[in-house]
Parts: sequence; structure tokens; C-alpha cells
Amino acid sequence: MNTIIKHSFLAAALVLTPCAFLATPGHAQQTASAIVSTAVPFMLIAPDARASGMGDVGTGNPDDIDAIYYNPAGLAFQTGKQVGMTHSQWLPQFNQSDLFFDNLNFKWNDDDKFGGTIGGSIVFLNLGEFIYTTEASPTPITTFHSFEYAVTGTYATKLSNDWGFGGSLRFIQSTLSTLHVAYEQSNGVGYSVSFDLSALWKPDSTYIDGIGNALEVGFILADVGPKIKYVDALQADPLPTELRVGASYKLYSDEYNDLKIASDVGKLLVHRDAGAITADPLPKSFITSWDDSTMHSFMWSTGVEYWYDQLLALRAGYYTEGSHVGGRNYLTFGAGLRYDAYQFDFSYIDALVADSPLANTLRFTLGIKW
Repeated sequence: MNTIIKHSFLAAALVLTPCAFLATPGHAQQTASAIVSTAVPFMLIAPDARASGMGDVGTGNPDDIDAIYYNPAGLAFQTGKQVGMTHSQWLPQFNQSDLFFDNLNFKWNDDDKFGGTIGGSIVFLNLGEFIYTTEASPTPITTFHSFEYAVTGTYATKLSNDWGFGGSLRFIQSTLSTLHVAYEQSNGVGYSVSFDLSALWKPDSTYIDGIGNALEVGFILADVGPKIKYVDALQADPLPTELRVGASYKLYSDEYNDLKIASDVGKLLVHRDAGAITADPLPKSFITSWDDSTMHSFMWSTGVEYWYDQLLALRAGYYTEGSHVGGRNYLTFGAGLRYDAYQFDFSYIDALVADSPLANTLRFTLGIKW
């Protein structure tokens, strides 16, 4: 028992310490660098209730179907088939019933047919209906709908017993306006494609005594692709290309109880000088995004998950980010219920400030596995 406790505290420190260090904004020098802005920020929304209940953690804990988003390499260690569906009334403080976020995904593991696991997802953000007017008069002329979506295909396979590799290809459409604006010759519809590359290390117990089969370490380079053009190439906006590293550790496990802790650190690999119209292109931004404002542009999260008899789960987490990527801070809570092939999860955001658009956001996820 003492050995378990010792390794538990060691692994917890290993998971949490890098995040606390990287996210400390206290003594970094503020610069004139602009706040990081990208197109299609909906690609950064946690697409499921389980991970969002743990503070949006998932890179080092990709052991369910939503590994498609957090770390596709996690699919390499999964078996069977699964379908997942998530719904969230997005930004509920705005009281707009037509502002919602949906996610549908699936995975299929068959080593004989595919040599690993294939998966796919559709993420959809409905932005609602808007009224179209002209500069000359505020009188409504017509209405239009705005929405954004992404379709992703994923493949993952094991490179060895303890290493998995995964990759995704994605098509993205952002429809902000179907009508021309003022004197612009183009409407507000943009397209792009992107890819993800990821890896997951799950050390076997023969390698690290007491930690094997409990520790997971993940990495993902997400949404690498060309900028989205709405009007012209000069005003094109970059995708939210992101580098994330995460780890998780099973602190305790017996016949009826499982307790896990996990943490992620992320950074947008996007750079735009203050006052500049254009952002640096890839791969230049891989370098320039690590500027004097780096300490203010990390996003980190940590969370815990407890399962009783693999039937009932309780979750909690904390998410924070630097001032150059929005400065959001919130607590999350969640729960899950598993019966036979079905699992239902929900999560809740406590935004810590009453006027936050994220306050009281709920997500609901239904999963079916066979």
C-alpha cells in the first residue's frame, strides 16, 4: 500500500507541476504583441461532457471515443465500436435558443481489417439567425443564418505495445454570412482543410515498476492547415493551430473504485503583430508564436475523475489561460452513468464571474459501445 501511495504522489506531482510552471503569468514582461485571434474558434470547444467535466482535459487521457478530438492516438488502444453524441446550448447567458453546439462521432477498431482503429466526427456550431440591413437604412431587408462545421476522418495504430500514433484529416466550413457586406465582392463564407498528428505513451509495468499501466502521456499538433479566406487573401485568418501535451495517472484502483488525475498544457501556434492585418503563415508561426508574450499565451487545465464500480462517475476540473488567448478561468463539474453498452455524461461550467457568457453552460453526451 505504501508503494502505491508513494507512486501516486510522485505521478500527481509529475502531471501537475509542468502545468503550474508554464501557466504562471506573474513575472513575465508584457509586450505590444496583439491578443491571439484566429478563424473558427469553435474548433477549440471541448466537444464532450466527460472531458469538459474535468476542466477540458483529454490529451493524456484519451480512452474513449472523444480521443478523435483530444488525441487520436488514444484510439489505437481501444477496442470494439462506439458512437457518441453531444449537445450543448452554447453561451446560455445570451438566451438564444438557436445558438447551440453539437458533436457526432464514431470509432471502429479492427486490427485484422484496418491494422488499427478508424474514426470520424462532425462538429456543428449554429450561430443563429441575423437581420440584414444596409448602411443607408436600419430597416430590415432579409435574414440569414450563420453556422460553422468540421468533418474529420481519423486513423490510429500501435507502433509498439506502449506507443500509439494517430492522425486526422479535416474539412472546415465557416458560414458567417451568405450575403455580400457593403462593397465587398465576396460573402462571408470560408473554407479550409487541416490535419492533426498525435502520439500516446502508455508504459507497460515491466518498464516502470509501480507506474506502468497507470500513467499515460500524450501529445498532439492540431489543426495545421491554410488560412481561411472570407473576403481576400490579404485578410485571411489563421486556423487555431495548437500544440498540446497532457498526462494522466490512475491514483487508486480496486474492485469497486477508480480515481484518476489528469492535466493538459496547450499553446496556439499563431502570431500576429499588434496592428497587423495579416498573421504569420505556417510554418513561420511555429517559431514566431514563441515570442515575449509566450508566458501569457498558455492554456492549462487539470481534472479528476472517480468511478464507483464502473457504473457511476463524478468529475471536477479547473481551466485557465493567459491574457493573450482570452484570459478565461472557470471551474467544471460533471457526472456519468454507465449501464451495459450505454453511457450518459453531463458537465457544468462555473465561470467564477457572473457576467461571463460561459456561465452555467451544460453539455450532455450519450455514448453507445458494442
